[in-house]
Amino acid sequence: MIKLKQAVIVEGKYDKIKLSSIIDTLIIETDGFQIFKDKEKLGYIRLLAETRGVIIMTDSDSAGFLIRSHLVGSVKDGEIINVYIPDIKGREKRKEKDSADGLLGVEGMSEEVILSALSAAGVTADKTDKTEPTRRVTKADLYDDGLSGGKNSKKLREKLLSELGLPKRISANAIPKALEYLVTYDQYKKAVDKIKKA
Repeated sequence: MIKLKQAVIVEGKYDKIKLSSIIDTLIIETDGFQIFKDKEKLGYIRLLAETRGVIIMTDSDSAGFLIRSHLVGSVKDGEIINVYIPDIKGREKRKEKDSADGLLGVEGMSEEVILSALSAAGVTADKTDKTEPTRRVTKADLYDDGLSGGKNSKKLREKLLSELGLPKRISANAIPKALEYLVTYDQYKKAVDKIKKA
């Protein structure tokens, strides 16, 4: 498994599942064409592009290229790396019939093909300095701060996400990973204090 600095944008949950076993980073699903209507998620992707950079890894069929084009056109500032998977004929095991273009998607690619595509795009593993550990937000922090497991947790989470400029629909389980790429622990604590005083 390789650790990447950039967030990776994929089309769906099966792509995310596949990549989660190969790369360690924040992986965002576009939910296919839903990204055309989801202004919050696009805003989140823009923020990630500006702060950490994003890698777009959509399928190599016509739908994948349409989604990729929309994302590239929607993100004006920040780093975008386009990673292209090769045209490989076939069908994923979970599907009953071939895709419209008859090509395997990201979920159907082998680890070697995915790593080769990343390498071809110039993506390298994140080299972090192990001597300076950084305190990150954990699920336990969310619980301790009343953002999960409590009566008003959902409202507090929505306030926190709004304060940090993130989509309200990020789940409690996904918040720590999302915050890892955008804020420090101290920035998180300041935001929590602010929303609790408001």
